[in-house]
Amino acid sequence: MNGKERILTALAVRQPDRVPLYIHGINEAPIIGIGRHLTDGLPEPRQFHEMTDTEKMKLVDTLFLIHEAFGVDGITTFEIGHEREVDDKHVMDDWGIIYRRSPHGLPVATVHPLADAARLDGYKAPEPDRAHLLLLDLARDRFKGDKALFWLMRGAFVRSWRLIGMENYMLKLYQDPLLIERVAEMVTQYNLKQLEMLADAGLDVLVVEDDIANTNALLISPMHFRRFVNPYNRRLVDRAHALGLKVVRHSDGNLWTILDTLLASGYDGLNPLEPQAGMDLKKVKDTCGGQICLLGNIDCMYLLPEGTPAQVDAAVRQAMNAAAAGGGYILCSSNSLHPGVNPENCIAMFQAAKKHGRYA
Repeated sequence: MNGKERILTALAVRQPDRVPLYIHGINEAPIIGIGRHLTDGLPEPRQFHEMTDTEKMKLVDTLFLIHEAFGVDGITTFEIGHEREVDDKHVMDDWGIIYRRSPHGLPVATVHPLADAARLDGYKAPEPDRAHLLLLDLARDRFKGDKALFWLMRGAFVRSWRLIGMENYMLKLYQDPLLIERVAEMVTQYNLKQLEMLADAGLDVLVVEDDIANTNALLISPMHFRRFVNPYNRRLVDRAHALGLKVVRHSDGNLWTILDTLLASGYDGLNPLEPQAGMDLKKVKDTCGGQICLLGNIDCMYLLPEGTPAQVDAAVRQAMNAAAAGGGYILCSSNSLHPGVNPENCIAMFQAAKKHGRYA
């Protein structure tokens, strides 16, 4: 099997030749740290916007090279070019949301254009821009069907609260639920339009990336989730399936109170199964392993930053024992390979996937 076949088989909850290996997300520093084992001429670690155009292309090429050299079976893609610089510390996206740049990873939303219904009345949502799919195009042309192409799409909750503001969103759930529904509908229409573009561009797997929980519980009540979030994201699932795509639901945190809802919504995969949030891999496998593919659970909070390669190897072996039987498991970390991970431990995870993941 090639990587694409391996991923799609696992997402169908069937058994491929070995457990697939996947990187859900990876920042600049680990790309450079891992990449130095494979190529020369990489810049010192810094953020993408601080690099020259030549350095940016080298970074993307190195990202692809990592997937080839270590046999990673799927490649994550996402929008690029959708933000413009406000000043040296802030960027604005197509929606008018302003983000503060962070040296530790993704920018943080700080200015929210839709505080109330009056602002929404005069607001015009952007249209999806085909040019923003550049990374998907590059990956498709590079791998030519050998690896599954994933796309990270922000769902109804994350895109809505970024437009409204997190605290304000929580208040409006009670004070103005119609505003919440109107914004959710608006962002879902955008996502559905972009989904058509993605399917035409050759996408294999849509990731509805919509973090809804912390390590202890949901950020909103299960009742509110079932009314204001899940019906909108489920429309993405249904349309993606109609277009022949697989769909993975991504959310950090403890998802036990809505696991039944996610299963009923038709997702093909669940990611990232954060161990610190009570998402014990064996327990999740025993609960729903025959119904949905599980992706993740290798600890990126402590193990990949601070552990040893031997400890990483042991954790991968344990994950295989917990979830690999019968198929329906894809090995990846419990979130992104962020700037704090040890590149040597990432390599150990890649190698251990091959060592322990083959089906008899």
